[in-house]
Amino acid sequence: MTGLKMTKKNRVAIFEEYLEELFPNPRCELHYEKDYELLIAVALSAQTTDQRVNQVTKELWEVYPSLEDLANAPLEDVKEILRPIGFVSKKAIYIKEIAKELLTSYGGHVPNDREVLESLPGVGRKTANVVLSNLYDFPAIAVDTHVERVSKRLGFAKKDASVLEVEQSLMKLYRKETWARRHHQMVLFGRYHCKAMKPECERCKLKDICPHQNVK
Repeated sequence: MTGLKMTKKNRVAIFEEYLEELFPNPRCELHYEKDYELLIAVALSAQTTDQRVNQVTKELWEVYPSLEDLANAPLEDVKEILRPIGFVSKKAIYIKEIAKELLTSYGGHVPNDREVLESLPGVGRKTANVVLSNLYDFPAIAVDTHVERVSKRLGFAKKDASVLEVEQSLMKLYRKETWARRHHQMVLFGRYHCKAMKPECERCKLKDICPHQNVK
């Protein structure tokens, strides 16, 4: 049975089994020890890789080991540390403002509140979903470029669906208690297998049921 004939429900079930096989212990690949370190790392991850973010945050927290240090850090110095990840002007301003806001309004802690998180500079729905699910076990599916790509290739979302529409589609397909787990697994699947360039289709166990693979 080809991917074009198989139902979406069947593809979802097979995909879940494959994800469990590939990534039985999925986790966020961003390095952090404190709640605000995760928030800032995710905010920095836009338009770059987790590997590069981990490199710059290692130096960032060595130079500025507390929120107070970061909030008071010279902007140009922060930009220099962030240079490897790009978009340094905006990102440096964002993370300094996040540090100040957490200190002045939330006692230096990351609030368990989506509305508050999304009001912070440089923090959108995806970032809030990652933070809430990792820090507070909140059921959420964060849609990054990997999750969006995999979802559309497998036919779980329409090709022209917005990021929010992809998220809503996945929320309907997966059980709520698995949302955060599936997010991590789909990120890893997209990052290491179903890549944007040169996806490893021939090695993939889904190749016979994947609509993307079967469209000629």
